[in-house]
Amino acid sequence: MSLSFELIGTDGLARRGRLTTAHGTVETPAFMPLGTGGTVKAMMPQSVRETGAEIILGNTFHLMLQPGAERVAAMGGLHKFMDWPGPILTDSGGFQVMSLKELRKLDRDGVTFRSPRDGSQHRLTPERSIEIQHLLDTDITMSFDECTAWPVDEATAAQSMRLSMLWAERGRRAFAERPGYGLFGIVQGSVFPALRAESAKILTDIGFDGYAVGGLAVGEGQEMMFKTLDTTMPTLPIDKPRYLMGVGRPADIVGAVRRGIDMFDCVLPTRGGRTAQAFTRRGELNLRNARHRDDPRPIDERCTCPACHKHSRAYLHHLIRSEEILGAMLLTWHNLHYYQDIMRGLRGAIEGNSLCHWIAAFEKELSQGDLPEI
Repeated sequence: MSLSFELIGTDGLARRGRLTTAHGTVETPAFMPLGTGGTVKAMMPQSVRETGAEIILGNTFHLMLQPGAERVAAMGGLHKFMDWPGPILTDSGGFQVMSLKELRKLDRDGVTFRSPRDGSQHRLTPERSIEIQHLLDTDITMSFDECTAWPVDEATAAQSMRLSMLWAERGRRAFAERPGYGLFGIVQGSVFPALRAESAKILTDIGFDGYAVGGLAVGEGQEMMFKTLDTTMPTLPIDKPRYLMGVGRPADIVGAVRRGIDMFDCVLPTRGGRTAQAFTRRGELNLRNARHRDDPRPIDERCTCPACHKHSRAYLHHLIRSEEILGAMLLTWHNLHYYQDIMRGLRGAIEGNSLCHWIAAFEKELSQGDLPEI
């Protein structure tokens, strides 16, 4: 195995770790901003770094369609292509391919699909997904899997999971070991504990550098997601990083860290920044609402991001109402900064063995809601 993961400390089931890759070190728990198509939307690479992010996520599906993995490789790899010198994890493309529905045909060997961009036909197999991620020069490669739909019955979930496990084994064989690079397996099985345990057993027998939990945050709700994590975490190796894919809201992340998850990604902070949504310690704000138009306060008085440090809610409201690009840029910066603040707080609390106290304070402030101007 080529990635190095050091477990620095624990507080209950929560873990404080350090992941070392070919392009740098990631302190965990960590949140990965989405750089799906080679860019974190509405952000300059330096701005992303200034939020505290150490690793970002790219996507095989989008990059294979535009500009093409071979072209990125010819340009020196994704790090150089997008000016991100730090670690990159790439999603395998399985989720995007499965969401195409009528545009794709699934078989035991892989998936044939038509591009939603231009209708051109493409083929993704476990081996081709690994090859594309190798061409991109991603530090952490994800196994190609079938993301199980929701809602789903146990028999269908079992069939889907076992296909993903066959693909995981093929991807493991196709992966080229290099110092500082690694491959993660993805645990599937929907909300069924026996299927999750079976999936985890197969993956650990194969052997991966890290283990992701996929197929959650797809509509099952937070309570069911946490119950699934409660039964899944004990089945995963202690000495390997654990990644919960596509999660989530701040309370989801905090609850998952409490259950032993190390890594996260989610579209919410960047998508929210482009749709007038701000995440704060007291919940979510819609800066498009008229109540903000005369409000001189920052989004969050304790936040040090440029949006909060230099601008009022009234100004941000004006930018959004005027459809100025700067509004999306500032809100995205704020949201990513806030998410990284959460991760910094969680890491410090675990190190100080004070996680319960930190979570209690987090939940109390969140429950208060946005306070009106005095």
